[in-house]
Amino acid sequence: MAQNGRKPTVLVTGGAGYIGSHTVLALLDAGYPTVVIDNLVTGFRWAVPKAATFVHGDIADQPLVSATIADHGISAVVHFAGSIVVPESVVDPLKYYRNNTAASRSLIDAAVTSGVPHFIFSSTAAVYGTPERLPVHEDDPKAPINPYGRSKLMTEMMLADVAAAHPLNYCVLRYFNVAGADPAGRSGQSTAAATHLIKVATEAALGKRDQVGVFGTDFDTEDGTGVRDYIHVSDLADAHVLALEALIANPAESYTFNCGYGHGYSVAQVLDSVDRVAQLTNRVAGTTIRRVMEPRRAGDPAALVADSAAIKRRLGWTPKHDDLDRIVRNAMDWEANLDARRG
Repeated sequence: MAQNGRKPTVLVTGGAGYIGSHTVLALLDAGYPTVVIDNLVTGFRWAVPKAATFVHGDIADQPLVSATIADHGISAVVHFAGSIVVPESVVDPLKYYRNNTAASRSLIDAAVTSGVPHFIFSSTAAVYGTPERLPVHEDDPKAPINPYGRSKLMTEMMLADVAAAHPLNYCVLRYFNVAGADPAGRSGQSTAAATHLIKVATEAALGKRDQVGVFGTDFDTEDGTGVRDYIHVSDLADAHVLALEALIANPAESYTFNCGYGHGYSVAQVLDSVDRVAQLTNRVAGTTIRRVMEPRRAGDPAALVADSAAIKRRLGWTPKHDDLDRIVRNAMDWEANLDARRG
């Protein structure tokens, strides 16, 4: 609850990264004092807004996290820090269990020991594995098919157990495919060698890549390429603010929500959108993106689409950017100016 008219201070782990930096912006815009802790392995110091306090460190460093919580009077943790590349998790699973599961255990321990009452966790649709039905509902079976999904599901389970034993409530947000950039140009996807399709495709459209690999053309989908539910990163950031407000208002309740739009696009449709936006904005490096057909990647389901009715009903979440070409346009605008920002 706000004290003396001041909103509670929030600790954002991984706040120098892609989704984390957008959520920091959303929290600041909503009036929440915000502290960011990030080891800058994949994040960028310049991505953290000046209005936020920055702490350079690792969430596995429990004394540092505990000191940060105490020094800044933290009342809520929003946890993004971790590793996110599905194929990498298959070849290096221990990295994912260390960064996503063991480190999260240390963070949760620090939060509980310090008396932090609210916790929001950045989870993933990968916990569902290959879903039995589409769109997938929060109560559907959790059967992850890769270490990334399993590492995230373990943290979900830890949170549920901890909340049953301690005065902490939590919200798990299961992301579908996050894309786009802040429409005001304040942040975007900046990771070098990123694997996100829209990021990769906008790089190709701007001449930064020679081609885009299409991993799998024989899926049981309309055009044979994988289908995903693409959610604009700013809509996702807004969901975190609403989740925080729900936890504060209802301290005895915890939540788990899908974060997606409830409809999907295939890889081919996304690449068509990038070609279309590149033409409309006169940013064409060649004629169209060169598409190279590749075998399926390990751990990739044919389709993942969210049933997002629960978050809309319970939190009043109303997406503002549910349009593929708009998502692509924001991503391309960011990508076109990224080199200058990196300086």
